[in-house]
Amino acid sequence: MSHYKNARYALLSVFDKTGIVEFGKQISQIGFQIISTGKTAKILTENDIPVIPIQDITGNPESFDGRMKTISFQIESGILFDRTNEKHVKEAKEFKIKNIDLVVCNLYPFEQTIAKPHVKIEDAIENIDVGGPTMIRAAAKNFKNVLVITDPQDYTQVISLFREENIKQNFRQQLAAKAFAHLSFYDSQIAHYLNKEKFPQETTLPGRRLINLRYGENPHQSAAVYFEPNTNSPLVKLKKLTGRELSYVNFTDIVAGLESVRVFTNPAAVVIKHNSPSGIALGNNSAQALKRAIAADPVSAFGGIIVLNKPLDLKTARTFANFKEENGVLVDIVAAPSITDDAQQFIQTIRKSTGIYTFGNIPHHRSNDLHAKYFDGGFVLQDWDDNYKKKYKNWKVVTQKKPTEKQLKQMQLAWQFIGRIKSNTIIVVDKNLPMTRGIGSGQTSRIRAAQIALDQADRYSEQAIMASDSFFPFDDTVKLAAKYGIAAIVQQGGSINDNLSIAAADKAGMTMILTGERKFWH
Repeated sequence: MSHYKNARYALLSVFDKTGIVEFGKQISQIGFQIISTGKTAKILTENDIPVIPIQDITGNPESFDGRMKTISFQIESGILFDRTNEKHVKEAKEFKIKNIDLVVCNLYPFEQTIAKPHVKIEDAIENIDVGGPTMIRAAAKNFKNVLVITDPQDYTQVISLFREENIKQNFRQQLAAKAFAHLSFYDSQIAHYLNKEKFPQETTLPGRRLINLRYGENPHQSAAVYFEPNTNSPLVKLKKLTGRELSYVNFTDIVAGLESVRVFTNPAAVVIKHNSPSGIALGNNSAQALKRAIAADPVSAFGGIIVLNKPLDLKTARTFANFKEENGVLVDIVAAPSITDDAQQFIQTIRKSTGIYTFGNIPHHRSNDLHAKYFDGGFVLQDWDDNYKKKYKNWKVVTQKKPTEKQLKQMQLAWQFIGRIKSNTIIVVDKNLPMTRGIGSGQTSRIRAAQIALDQADRYSEQAIMASDSFFPFDDTVKLAAKYGIAAIVQQGGSINDNLSIAAADKAGMTMILTGERKFWH
């Protein structure tokens, strides 16, 4: 086997010009002859860097508004031919192919284009790169001979390794893998944008790593957080102000908390333990909502994570001190749209290690239509359960006793609360206040979930509201609720034993509403 030796060429064609001038100077000094295109060539030339225009290699002018410039036999051959293959080397000499040993390319800004409000499909299509992915794919395939760079952050390391003559095969392969991932990420966005099917035959989920977590679900596991491009999730703006770094459980607790409070326009607070609320409440302000959320279950609030849907001020922060003194409650993480300086400083005096995070305003609408759940080997896609936005027009009062206006309001609130609590779930909501008094979640038995919720609510069960995220298979839950003095029940309905549950409610003088809708959350 022989190695093809000739002048070294680098092909530079980038939309993102970050660092390209300095990089061009460095590789020119190292001994590369630079082939370049359009605006990249222009900026290099303006900075006195020698450039061979792409048309001098292809023999054809840039044409069709730039749609054709790099795709050619000469360019792709120069990238693709195998320098260790005698036949390839012979053909390259015969066809006067220049060996392009370095390809630096990043792509038209499709992601940024479709992020613009009311973007026209014609503009989106014009920002689908063709020549760039072709060069990148060719270079990545031939990584044993050609170095491919798609990320300007790699420029410095590449220059250093070139100067040291220390570019190893595993580094080439890593850059090739990065290039293929970049192409997949790019193409995935185009497919999602153009596709009109909700569940196409083939799909990919593009993700960009933004957060490295302290550890995974357990300390011996590692983890990182990825976000979809152009997401409007407030979590993409999650910012640590002080305190502990996030673990997997910390982050997913914030996710669970955000899902619980984002449905409300009034100030809402939730305390999260193991991805499920231990207390949810509304208030006239964040301080009142937080006080109620912690009071709902002060035992579980210890070491929990608090999430608010409104800014955290000093008055709200003082709630932390009150509950530390009264119940010994210590909070691991607090997350809110924003926090005042005095509130932040006050929380730090209560517990220095408490992580304080902000995530900005919560948008009214999601940027993605589907919710993904991963398993070993794949993922399930489904619609988001955002039915809380709908009116309660399908609700039916099925008991002799009708709910009062106040009870109906509390039942509607209970139905909003229950939608983000781990199933099977039974909750007890205060008869007057917008807060949970008992939560029985994550149970395999509905009657057991009810028992947990009622025991926790204790004296607050009297005349309170009970909600169930699915139907009652038997009348035992209704009978149990009656013993604790529950006044009203809201549940899905649809069991073959609905009549028995309704009869038990009538006997106890309770009111019951069937929603015709299930509220599972796993």
